[in-house]
Amino acid sequence: MNIPNLISLGRIILVPVVFWLLITGQTQAAFFAFIVAGISDAVDGYLAKTFGWKTELGAYLDPLADKLLIVSIFLALGVGGKLPLWLVIAVVSRDILIVIAIVLSWLLGNPVRIRPLAVSKANTVSQIVLAAVVLADEAFGLGLQWGRFVLIWVTGALTLASLAAYLRSWLLHMSGYESSDPGG
Repeated sequence: MNIPNLISLGRIILVPVVFWLLITGQTQAAFFAFIVAGISDAVDGYLAKTFGWKTELGAYLDPLADKLLIVSIFLALGVGGKLPLWLVIAVVSRDILIVIAIVLSWLLGNPVRIRPLAVSKANTVSQIVLAAVVLADEAFGLGLQWGRFVLIWVTGALTLASLAAYLRSWLLHMSGYESSDPGG
């Protein structure tokens, strides 16, 4: 256990707090908690790289914290009618399907190592930007409806493209047509 891992754990602990803040309509506090989570993500990454504090635990905790935060925000915003349910279902389903594919490949004795693909990185950025824009708009009444509309469709398209890319890589791997490193 090191400082970056403790910061990632703190971000995981922040997830139910952000979710609760959103569900109870405390959007300004939720926005600032989201900003704190983003800063903590940058800090733990910087510390891990700069001081060589990378660990196997951190390799799991950091993306888990990020994914839990984004999924919980999307769920809360979907339930609150601030994001369309089709997008929330697409984002959550994509993550569930990827986890199922990884577990299934492991259970079948043909483990696959997933590294983020370029489309997946773009998808993550669009999800974060959309969450930030919606949270800021809801918290401060910025009138960003047009930007939200565009970001919703961009995020939806990138979510589907990312799922398709991972599914393709997984199917090629499982059928023996590609190495065990579909991200490479």
